[in-house]
Amino acid sequence: MSEYYKIFVASRLTAGNRIFPAKLEIDEMGITLLEQGLFSNSEKTIPFNRIASVDIDTPLIGFSSITISTTGEDEFRLNGFTAAEVKEMKEILIQKMG
Repeated sequence: MSEYYKIFVASRLTAGNRIFPAKLEIDEMGITLLEQGLFSNSEKTIPFNRIASVDIDTPLIGFSSITISTTGEDEFRLNGFTAAEVKEMKEILIQKMG
C-alpha cells in the first residue's frame, strides 16, 4: 500500500484564519484538524472509519468550507478554502471511507 499525505491550509483572507490559518492533514490512517492560536493549539485526529459524512459549501463568490461529521462525536467545519480544494478533500475522504 502506498503512502499518502496531503495538507490543505485555509486562506488568511478569511475570518478566523488571519493570523493562524486552519489546516487539514490527510494521511493513510485518517485526518488531522489543526487550529493554532496565540496561547494554545488544538489538534484532533479522526480515523477514516469514524467519519460519518462530508459536506462542502462552495458559494459562487468567496471562499468554500467543508464540514466533517463523525460517528459519536461532533461536526467540524473548516472555512477559507477554494472550491477546488474542498472538492478534492471530499473526493479523497469519500474514497478513503469506502
